[in-house]
Formats: sequence, C-alpha cells, structure tokens
Amino acid sequence: MSSTKATSTHTSTEAADASNTVAAPVKAKRSAETLYDGTGAIDFVGRRKLWYGITLALVVISLLAMLFRGFNMGIDFEGGTKMTMPAGELVAEEVEETFVDATGVTPELTQIVGSGDTRTLEVNSGHLTQEQIDAARQAIFDEYQIEDHNGEPSADAIGDSTVSESWGSTITNRMLLAMAVFLVAAAVYVAVRLQREMAAAAMAALIVDGVLIAGIYALFGLEITPAMIIGLLTVLTFSLYDTVIVFDKVRENTSGVLDSRRSTYAEEANLAVNQTVMRSISTSVISALPIVALMIVAVWMLGVGTLKDLALIQLIGVIEGIFSSLFLATPLLVSLVNHKKKYKEHNAAVERYRARGAGELEDEAAEEVVREKRQVAAPVRRAGSSLDSADGAIGSSTWRPGR
Repeated sequence: MSSTKATSTHTSTEAADASNTVAAPVKAKRSAETLYDGTGAIDFVGRRKLWYGITLALVVISLLAMLFRGFNMGIDFEGGTKMTMPAGELVAEEVEETFVDATGVTPELTQIVGSGDTRTLEVNSGHLTQEQIDAARQAIFDEYQIEDHNGEPSADAIGDSTVSESWGSTITNRMLLAMAVFLVAAAVYVAVRLQREMAAAAMAALIVDGVLIAGIYALFGLEITPAMIIGLLTVLTFSLYDTVIVFDKVRENTSGVLDSRRSTYAEEANLAVNQTVMRSISTSVISALPIVALMIVAVWMLGVGTLKDLALIQLIGVIEGIFSSLFLATPLLVSLVNHKKKYKEHNAAVERYRARGAGELEDEAAEEVVREKRQVAAPVRRAGSSLDSADGAIGSSTWRPGR
C-alpha cells in the first residue's frame, strides 16, 4: 500500500511540474527576429499613457518657450544689415565695440563661424544706412587692417548685405503660406492614403513634430532662416513618410482582427510597430550620417551659414521624428480606434475568451491529478509468501486445493 501511495504521489508531482513548466513564461531575448514575431516585443502601445505624458510635458515647454522667449528671426525675415569679414586674429567683442562707436547702433549678434583659414566674423544689426555701413567698414579696417584673400590689407575685404523690412515681411508671409500649403497637402494625402483614424493620428503626430521643433529653436535661441524653413518642411515630410510606413503594417496586421478572438487591435498594432522599429531606426541613423558630416563641413570647416542652418534643422528633425513615429503616432491611432463601439466589444470578447480558456486549462489539469490519485497499483508478491508452492518454487501464481 505504501508503494502504491508513493507511486501516485510521484506521478502527481511530475504532472504538476510539467504543468508549471508549460505555464511558466519564457523570457525571450529581443532581436530583430523576436521583435518581428512578437516573442520579444516592446510594449509601445501598452505604455501609451507614459508617452502621452512625456509628449504633453514637451509640448507645454515648447509653447512656453515660444510665448516668453519668442523666435530669433534671421535677417531675411526681419530685415537688417549683416557685415562679414575674415576673422583672422580678430576678437568678436573688440570688433563689436568698434562697430558701435562708428554707427551708434548696437548689433544684435556678433559671432565667428567656421574654422582655420575659413573663419568668418559676422556682425548682424538692424537696418543701417549706406553712410553708417561705410563708416563701420572704414573704422574696422583702420583699427584691424583686414586682409583680403590675397593677404593684402583692403577695406573691400569687409562685405555687407542689407535686407529691407518690406522684403523681410514678404519672405515671412511666403514662409507662412508654404507651411499652410504643406499641411493642407499632407492632410489630403493621408486622408486618401490611410483610414480615417490613421489620417487623424498621423496629422496629430505631424503637428506635434512641428511644435516641438519650433520649441527647441525658441528655447535655445536658434536663428530662423529660409534654409531652416526648407529643412523643416523636409524633416516633417520624412516623419510623415515614416508614420505612413508603420501604419501600412498596422493595416496589414489588423485586417480581419474583428473576425478572430486571438488578439485585439492594440496588440496587432503594437506588433506592427515592433516589426518596423528596426527599419525606422536604421533609416534614421543612415539619414543622420550625412547630416552629421554636413554639420562638420559646414560649421567646423567652412562656416557656411546656409549649410549650417539646413544641417541643424535636419538633425533635430530626424531625431524627433523617431520619437513621434514610434511612440506617438500608433498609440494615438489605437486610442482613437478603441473608442469605437465595435472595437470595445471585440476587446471584451477577447478578454472573456482568454479567461474561459485559462479556466478550462486549470480544470483539465486538476482532473488529471485526480485521475492519477485514483489509480491503484497491481499487488506485488513478496518472496517467501505462504502462497509459494511446496517444492519451494518462487513466483508461481497458480494454487489448487489439496496441494
């Protein structure tokens, strides 16, 4: 009897261990393959409240920066005068003092850009008359003996450019018109290309991109130039393109999701983000490499202002675009879709199905244990039993009366 009990207990323990082994989750290492099949998926959608909180904080900071600090508009938008000259051994503060003494105008910005022989000193101020420009040029030349590209002292080595306020106003209006046309064109494209909820989420993410980039420029006092606007439109387009690629995968994964209780819309959308995350990161990194190279050449080596403005906005936009396409656009889409009645009902049906399935598995495991406990082991004959035959044969199982 004790052998029977031991056998039953051992069998039950093995069954319980096997059940636990099956039920225990296996922590998969995250790789491109596990991200694609979902076994190592990152929960982008499930943490959407966290992403919303971060986005809201960044948007508030950006709006406050734009409200209280404003924008540092370039000469092309505000109008004014810029004087440039080879930097050589010049000190920006000393040249600024000479400029103020000659014109009576305090410049808005005096800086040295570039490196090596290409270093250039720039003096940006409000609109100056030609007499003020000539006076400033002559005073700076007399004080510092500016040399031209041949190494000869010459006042002509000091250049100047002036943009009238009316021209600046025209450029500003055209900038605003270009932004409006871009947003309308983008809205029309996503409305035709994507589903209604996808279009709304894509445009919301695009607007957030624009607000955050503008906030960065306001917060750090970066100059707004025509090159910056061109770069801004470029990176917004890049961000929208990346979002459309992700949404295409979402649409593919969620096709027919309402006809199955295997997964919810949010789960399939999250899988789509994981399946495209490596592509998004790789594309952004590859895009950033030439931009970084352009920054090095434009700022450190050549000091070309237009290239600097273009490279800076593109670098900021590519980095910010990763955040919006991965952490904002798809969670927004899921939030919009989950407000629809049929998706709410489907989510509830999936939860009920999973709860019932888990309960059935537990019941089956319990019934298996009970069946194993009810099993009775066959009796085992001991050596020397009274049932042994008279001639001492051991193991005989037949007994007849009279023997």
